[in-house]
Amino acid sequence: MASNRGVAYIKPGVVEVQSIDFPKLYDPALKRKIEHGVILKIISTNICGSDQHMVRGRTTAPAGLVLGHEITGEVLETGRDVMFIKKGDIVSVPFNIACGRCRNCNEGKTGICQNVNPARAGAAYGYVDMGGWVGGQAEYVLVPYADFNLLKFPDKDQAMAKIKDLTLLSDIFPTGYHGAVTAGVGPGMVAYVAGAGPVGLACAASCHLLGAAAVLVGDLNKDRLKQAKSFGCVPIDLTKNATLAELIEQEVGVPEVDCSIDCVGFEAHGTGKNSSVERPATVLNQIMEVTRAGGALGIPGLYVTGDPGAVDDNAKIGMLGIRIGLGWAKSHCLTTGQCPVKKYNRQLMMCILHDKIKIAKAVNVQTISLDQAPKGYKDFDKGAAKKYVIDPNGMIAA
Repeated sequence: MASNRGVAYIKPGVVEVQSIDFPKLYDPALKRKIEHGVILKIISTNICGSDQHMVRGRTTAPAGLVLGHEITGEVLETGRDVMFIKKGDIVSVPFNIACGRCRNCNEGKTGICQNVNPARAGAAYGYVDMGGWVGGQAEYVLVPYADFNLLKFPDKDQAMAKIKDLTLLSDIFPTGYHGAVTAGVGPGMVAYVAGAGPVGLACAASCHLLGAAAVLVGDLNKDRLKQAKSFGCVPIDLTKNATLAELIEQEVGVPEVDCSIDCVGFEAHGTGKNSSVERPATVLNQIMEVTRAGGALGIPGLYVTGDPGAVDDNAKIGMLGIRIGLGWAKSHCLTTGQCPVKKYNRQLMMCILHDKIKIAKAVNVQTISLDQAPKGYKDFDKGAAKKYVIDPNGMIAA
């Protein structure tokens, strides 16, 4: 029998590379073959900040969960009903699993497909409460509804030459771009991005792509702020004892911006003298304070309904102290939820292939082997200003 290995969540702070089952075109829950699926040999699979929430013990993820929702691979086997994806194709896998048949999929809302998760709308690979699909931080993985979900790269040699950029199409590039689009970023605008992790950096690069005049990026991590500055962003050091409005005014002359994007999520901390204290509503309240009346807020940062490590009982169920009255008074538009990756990934692929953006450079991609994944998780958790891309079959190194 063919072998397979994957990165499994063991307990808070611990992941291990383990032998796991080789994927089959079979659904054990429905007890039938998945003829619409494919088996991928994984070329690249990335460590995401969303994975870190689980590994820190901040979700209800079960021990043994095989992680990984950012996947790029080569098609190894196809089901009988797969018509347009062929063996040998190199493809990007949207982290959203979508059937392509339900009402939401037909409306382009692939992040909340109604048929791929019995517990709720929306599914993803290797993620808590997202349908039980095996994750892709592994050597091989099953992808269902392949014709609908997969984005085929037009040229295999070109794809491998740009694989460090193209691997980001599975999640963080479209997610960052979605945050910018839903915040209304356009030519000449001043945008504020909260968080200089990989999604925040991808969002900042997307703001430039969309024509923003100035992109301000706020964080507590000086290395990540330095990375943001490296491609033309204005760093906002949130450890300083000043309000965000004051810090913004020092840079652009007024204490507000046209639009804001929350790329932090539910593990947000306070700022200034409170920067060591977790305050999960901090970013949401700050961006309402600094975004102009009539502006929009993009919120791709993750918020959950179950957080066992939260600071209080309300936060444990995702109930946060948001100053919604201020947002209402300023007529803000808020957009939350998973990015519908398919809405953007082909256009963003073309931007990469035609050298309109260097997204891997912006987020500082570093490739590692599958066996190095546990160390990658630890370094990322310490705040490394890098995006770790796992090369499980040595195809990038080769």
